[in-house]
Amino acid sequence: MKLTSIKLCNFRSFYGKTCEITLAGNNSNNTTIIYGNNGAGKTSLLNAFTWVLYEKFSAAFASVDQLVNKRAIAEAKKGQSIECWVELAWEHDGKRYRVKRQCRVYKYENDIDIGKTELYMQVAGDDGRWYLPPQQPEEIIGQILPASLHQYFFFDGERIEEIVRSDKKAEIAEATKIFLGIEVINRSIRHLQEAKKSLENELRLIGDSGIKKLLKQQEKIEFEIETINKRQREIIKELEYQNTFKKETSKRLRELNAAKDLQERRQELENQKESHQQDLRHTRETIKKAISARGYTVMLPETKVEFREIIDNLKQKGKLTTGISREFIQELLDSDSCICGTSIAPGNLTRANVQIWLEKAGSSEVEETAIRMCAQVDEIDKQAAIFWEEIDKEQVRIGQLRQTIAEIEVELDNIEERLRKDPSEEIRSLQKRLDKIEEKITELTLEQGANQQKVVNLKSELEALNKQIARQKLNEEKQMLAQRRISATQDAIDRLTQVKVLQEQQFRLQLEKRVQEIFREISFTPYIPTISEKYELTLIENTSGLEMPVAASTGENQILSLSFISSIIDRVRDWSQKKMLMVTDSSTFPIVMDSPFGSLDEIYRRHIAKIIPKLANQLVVLVTKTQWRGEVEDEMSCRIGREYVLTYYSSKPDCEQDFIQLSGESYALVKQSPNEFEYTKIVEVERQ
Repeated sequence: MKLTSIKLCNFRSFYGKTCEITLAGNNSNNTTIIYGNNGAGKTSLLNAFTWVLYEKFSAAFASVDQLVNKRAIAEAKKGQSIECWVELAWEHDGKRYRVKRQCRVYKYENDIDIGKTELYMQVAGDDGRWYLPPQQPEEIIGQILPASLHQYFFFDGERIEEIVRSDKKAEIAEATKIFLGIEVINRSIRHLQEAKKSLENELRLIGDSGIKKLLKQQEKIEFEIETINKRQREIIKELEYQNTFKKETSKRLRELNAAKDLQERRQELENQKESHQQDLRHTRETIKKAISARGYTVMLPETKVEFREIIDNLKQKGKLTTGISREFIQELLDSDSCICGTSIAPGNLTRANVQIWLEKAGSSEVEETAIRMCAQVDEIDKQAAIFWEEIDKEQVRIGQLRQTIAEIEVELDNIEERLRKDPSEEIRSLQKRLDKIEEKITELTLEQGANQQKVVNLKSELEALNKQIARQKLNEEKQMLAQRRISATQDAIDRLTQVKVLQEQQFRLQLEKRVQEIFREISFTPYIPTISEKYELTLIENTSGLEMPVAASTGENQILSLSFISSIIDRVRDWSQKKMLMVTDSSTFPIVMDSPFGSLDEIYRRHIAKIIPKLANQLVVLVTKTQWRGEVEDEMSCRIGREYVLTYYSSKPDCEQDFIQLSGESYALVKQSPNEFEYTKIVEVERQ
């Protein structure tokens, strides 16, 4: 999971739509630093990540029911709704994801009403097309980074030591099992047990008394689907208008001499990108066709070996020898005469000798069939080699196309940035107009995807209703089938239980070893972290020859917690790359930390600032000016890819303004508010 950007609207202290925070993700410059004073919104920004993904908040996040910006509520008219949303984008396993969680409050005379929260998701593959995911957004997020693990990757650094408290050990155990794939097995076993119980229960038939109610529900859902479809048609027209507007604006940019070359280059790059994306779609179709036509050939190695062993065995026994066939000898016996004219009537000694050859001779039909099948097996071997050659070729092409598209996108971003900063006011204005058009197209596309998702959900409900209406009592044959399924389910439960025991033991020992290595690298104490069979994380000492639990300090618990999280990332990344996990690809993880160095001394701050950017695939750090300066800045500056400042506008009349110096420029941390409201703006740091 590689985070790419986050954007907020009226979320807590952030008034209106913020600028888009683009998050660093390169291997060498994988760190994003966000500076802000206490109370400026760092904790709100941390919780924006957890809210949009899981609708959860950190322990330090107060008044969780007051998400909508107070200024936005105050400025709204009575009866008006105020929207609050967070939009997050990330990449995972070759796909791009975009989710938006939103809620609304409705302002009345003396009160406000909080609406329900809604979550929408869209997914794009290498071909650049955005589409509605086949699963619910929560399920997809849970497969990439489960909700029970989010506190280990989005956390308040000053409270991170809480994960090793005694009352948290059971939670750690369950979370770790999810990462290692053990919880996947546990869930599979539980689901199988539920399925077995369901099969064992007597199936009930829905009575006629509920039919009218079901039909009424059916009518209501069909009306909702038609309403959404009407809105979808409106969105299609609006998208057509926005795309036309975009073409006209782009044309106007090309007509300006100062921007002509850049605009023509951008158009050329966009055409190239579309062409490469079409090639990607074609390549994927080629792979699908190859798998459909010849994929079975690589699934038969054991069967082919077994077949050849059978043929060799028949040959050794003489049942496939060439020569006189069994059919020819049987014809002689039936005619009671040998080919030389000698009588071989029943009871004759000569007939007995001929019958002996009947047992020794091979069947011509069996031999012909064996020869034909051997030729077919040889052909399967050839087809399997051709299949792998074609798949490897297309996979290389996919990698090349992905790289080319990524390079084109970087150049397109650079062109857009140059146009935004062009000396010509007209060029800047036209580029800003294009940006707004793109933003509108994105919003409409997201709404379109959300509506598609709603229609899918409604159709699923409609299908379930139709099944209830049409359901009939199962017959005896289906009940017998259920009994066979019960036996198969129990067999699967037994086998999965054996796999779980073996895998759990292997992964736990490897994880414990890595935790100890990282803790030893950071801490100067002789303490040793251990992970019990129940995945309980404990710090022990062995100075007297006996292992004794350590009454660790807050700082030591912070280091232990960070070591544990870093070890999880390191080990799971390694296991995932080796295909040792039974979960989706989890080889990359982000870490978003709020105030991670506050209560640590200088030595520990330096060690952690040095090691975390190396172990984490992507790091976002929210810090105050004082937390950043010194050893933390020395160790992490070389890893910075992006920087942002949270500028807090104070409504206090005599507020003391504050600034921070970054890349030779001064950025405001605290400023006087131009009105009676307090709020925060996000400012990007221009790195030199």
